[in-house]
Amino acid sequence: MASASPSARSSASGDPTTAARPRNRKQLIVEAAGRVFSERGYHTASMEEVAAGVGISAAALYRHFPNKYALFAECADVMVDGLVAALDEVPSGAALTEVLTAVTRITVAHRASGGVYRWEARYLNREDRRRLAAKFGRLVERVDEAVQREHPMPDERLRATAALGAIGSITMHRTSIAQRRAEELLLASALGVAASDPAAGRPGAHPVELPARPVPRTRRAEILAASIPLFARDGFASVTNGQIAEAVGLTPSALYRHYPGKIDILAAACLQAAGLLTQGVERSLREVAGPHDAIVALAATYVAYSFEYTDLNSVAEAELAGLPAGLRRPVVLAQREHIAVWEQQLRLARPELDPRQARVLVHAGFGVVVEAGRRLRWQDGPGHREAVTALVLGALGL
Repeated sequence: MASASPSARSSASGDPTTAARPRNRKQLIVEAAGRVFSERGYHTASMEEVAAGVGISAAALYRHFPNKYALFAECADVMVDGLVAALDEVPSGAALTEVLTAVTRITVAHRASGGVYRWEARYLNREDRRRLAAKFGRLVERVDEAVQREHPMPDERLRATAALGAIGSITMHRTSIAQRRAEELLLASALGVAASDPAAGRPGAHPVELPARPVPRTRRAEILAASIPLFARDGFASVTNGQIAEAVGLTPSALYRHYPGKIDILAAACLQAAGLLTQGVERSLREVAGPHDAIVALAATYVAYSFEYTDLNSVAEAELAGLPAGLRRPVVLAQREHIAVWEQQLRLARPELDPRQARVLVHAGFGVVVEAGRRLRWQDGPGHREAVTALVLGALGL
């Protein structure tokens, strides 16, 4: 019989200098990868970063996952599987609060790694994306059953989807807040969404004056306008200079006369998104009578902006993390200013909230818009805008 290796003998003898390989290493890898993908984006993240997060070598990581895509697909599956498993433990016919509590607890517990699904799932291949969508569909169905038992309305699962958007919003920002308090806020927000009537809104009740859609009058503006739908459809990293050049009738080399690189086009798109939203907010707040009216105006404006500029908004939200720090900074500052306006008005309307709590709820409102808009396939119209605005107000506790 061959003798044991030195490392094996050390472990058997209890040598503290050699740590035993953890039995849950694959789970640790997936959790670390989820954090990296959520923070950095699929294409920017590297296997080396994931390995470092687990404290292993890249070679050891590849023994568990053959490539980055396989690891990414596993992360997406694990996140949704965890939510489904949490609901499977809730008895059939349970109260809505119990159902949403189960979802909220696991979402908050995995906050750092749970943002993979919202924007990065588009990088999955068609089969994996279809399988993941089916799992998420079962999750929505289970939540909708509880929503309809307590608040029956023919909304085609819009409230269930929006409630999950409110809960899932915690994975998309870094506001520091205690886990228990986050759970309480998100649960109350999701319950507010579930109790809202999307049909109660009156089309045109909250008139919004958005800035006019930019008309490309220069070659630089044409390049930007052509790039945005490509980035939204395929993801920034997957779009080539050749595709952009072809869309505007240029050679790839000619692009450099207008933008130093593709990343600069992305930065321009993010800045354009921030600028249009800022202009819309300024117009919407000109004649508000108080904080409640201000929040209604902000919600209606953000919803209108999201439906009007769906591609631009999705690019700005999904790709911001991939910008270098220097290009990202002005966009982040504009976003913070926007959130600060919401936070201030929400605290005036609800004085019991502290700044962090208000910020969490504001993001919950944004999460409602994203998931409700997707549910409606971003089909624009006054009815859809009013319905989503009503759900946002429910998420904010108004």
